Amino acid sequence: MTTATTDKLDIQESLWEALDDSPFVMLARTGGNDHAKPMTVHFDKDYCNTLFIYTQVKSDLAPGGPAMMQVIGKGHKLFACIAGTLSTVTDRAMIDRFWSNQVEAWYDQGKDDPDLLMLKFDMADAEIWEADPGVKGLFKMLTGATMKEGEMGDHAEVAL
Repeated sequence: MTTATTDKLDIQESLWEALDDSPFVMLARTGGNDHAKPMTVHFDKDYCNTLFIYTQVKSDLAPGGPAMMQVIGKGHKLFACIAGTLSTVTDRAMIDRFWSNQVEAWYDQGKDDPDLLMLKFDMADAEIWEADPGVKGLFKMLTGATMKEGEMGDHAEVAL
């Protein structure tokens, strides 16, 4: 397990890069029986450790509260499980900030659609794995040799 501060910062930066490459996550409120839903997250480094999500008023995410997000990076080189809190965004400027044709495709009346809801996900902590086995690890996997902790890549628990 990686514990050095610089390693944690590197892994945390890898999370942001993974979300930039592929902003698709699975998200569910915790404490209930709701299944995680595929969502697209929007972020800006001006809003440190906050992700924004467009959804519908009738969504099971709409009530907000404690939530858990799973990230699988493009190419399966990063995996993360992020705990945080969902809350409603009412500021029209924030709704406008991340609006795009891809978002608009989900809402018949655009930004004035009565079913439009923006949520923010304030991240509390994360567990992040980087999958990079290196040559030795690849050889072990190909030959069926026993992998040891750390040979598959880095791992960190990060307070965000």
